[in-house]
Amino acid sequence: MNSPEQSQLGKSSAYIDHYDASLLFPIPRAVKRAEIGLGDTLPFMGADMWTAFELSWLNLRGKPQVALAHITVPCESPNIVESKSFKLYLNSFNNTRFLDAREVRERIRADLNAAVGAGVGVKTLGPELFDQEPVHELDGLNLDRLDVECIHYTPAPELLFADHEEPAVSETLTSNLLKSNCLVTGQPDWGSVQIRYEGAPIDQEGLLQYIVSFRNHNEFHEQCVERIFMDIWTRCRPLRLSVYARYTRRGGLDINPFRTSHPQALPGNVRTARQ
Repeated sequence: MNSPEQSQLGKSSAYIDHYDASLLFPIPRAVKRAEIGLGDTLPFMGADMWTAFELSWLNLRGKPQVALAHITVPCESPNIVESKSFKLYLNSFNNTRFLDAREVRERIRADLNAAVGAGVGVKTLGPELFDQEPVHELDGLNLDRLDVECIHYTPAPELLFADHEEPAVSETLTSNLLKSNCLVTGQPDWGSVQIRYEGAPIDQEGLLQYIVSFRNHNEFHEQCVERIFMDIWTRCRPLRLSVYARYTRRGGLDINPFRTSHPQALPGNVRTARQ
């Protein structure tokens, strides 16, 4: 079983520029999920939405081609792919000839399906569509307006509180103050988070302090979002809950996990200004 420490994270890496699917490094989700009390039956559904900004290959005449790629990995997949290995894998396309973007798309889809153990969605956008890629901040009431004292910089779920004596509400709350660190290298991961819920009103000051408490926490993006979901789900007991985070890109990749307690369409993979 692969562990993060066995990956290329934090190590000097040769950049291979000819196609090599073996560069993908899958990591089982189960280990980190067990830490937050999750087994085979998940209380959420959703996906991890990736954007690849540095995708390039050669056409059959050797002319470079460029594209953006949107990749959707279902959260039910048994594995994630470590992000540096994904970057190295995409770099391996750089001097490889493909018939067209469709062939590139299908190759990425097949390789990721094999790595994560589930059906992955892959969409590529050529330069003629770049102008249509919007920038939009997460919708909702921004918690960052609150003047709160922050003293916790590792996850503190005890800060979460919902008043079950009050009538149920439906709220969408956001923050740009989400920061965590890479599980292996400790490098900072910057993000924005959107929390939608129905149920007893959640104390907003405590929720913001809780989000800030991830500041020195070492965990992958997907794992942080699942931890946030489970802490709110178990401590505040909402009727419905969705947690969506958009992390700034590193190495030409951003990762945007979405977890929801109930069936709904995935959010549009629209980047924020910081991405």
